[in-house]
Amino acid sequence: MTARPKKRATNFVSFSGMDGAGKSTQIEALRTRMKEDGLRVLLIKFWDDVALLTKFRETAGHTIFKGDQGVGTPAAPINRRDKNVRSSLMTGVRLFLYSIDAISIRFAVKKALRSEADLVIFDRYIYDELANLSLSNPAIRAYVWLIMMLVPKPHISYLLDADPVKARARKPEYPLQFLYTNRQSYLTLNDLIGRFTVICPMSIEEVQRTVLSYARKRLSFSDPRQENDECRASSADGREPVTLDSPQAGPASL
Repeated sequence: MTARPKKRATNFVSFSGMDGAGKSTQIEALRTRMKEDGLRVLLIKFWDDVALLTKFRETAGHTIFKGDQGVGTPAAPINRRDKNVRSSLMTGVRLFLYSIDAISIRFAVKKALRSEADLVIFDRYIYDELANLSLSNPAIRAYVWLIMMLVPKPHISYLLDADPVKARARKPEYPLQFLYTNRQSYLTLNDLIGRFTVICPMSIEEVQRTVLSYARKRLSFSDPRQENDECRASSADGREPVTLDSPQAGPASL
């Protein structure tokens, strides 16, 4: 009886960033290239496959806060009211929802790593929810660290940084001021937990090359003979390169 070849260790990566940062485009590009390399790729969409109580969260912004539903496009902009609504009550609701989502992520990752996939890609991760919180609050920062202890750490956590003006032009759903605040929240989260590989704002093609090069360099199925360009990351102002991956852990609504 012929022995079955040993399966490669399953790697998993996540993509995070504000709405309009280009996550879907970059995920599809990486997914396509990895499949062309003969790897089995599993895509997990946080909002569809991981987040809990999604129906309630989607309708809350529409029914309670009178926001629009759906996905905004340049031809048909919308005005969502969900994660950009800030209040003490909503913070409490978010802490509950994000906690159960963290448990859901733990099980989702465990299941994915047992699959036949060589690479698992998460379209958003718990980080995209934590970026909706007031990270200047010491109690919230302590909560973030508790969540980091619960959720598995991806092999690479890409943060696609973006110019808020350009991001809103691609996906007009939230006020521009909120996007500026949200962008800074992601960078503050990285300062707190040090888990992101921050990709600075570049052309689509440059980001694709950077994401692919870094994946091939850092993941276990990399070809050591292949020469890779040094990946670039953004600083807080998106202009000056910084070191990737500091040493060492939203859905659309709420």
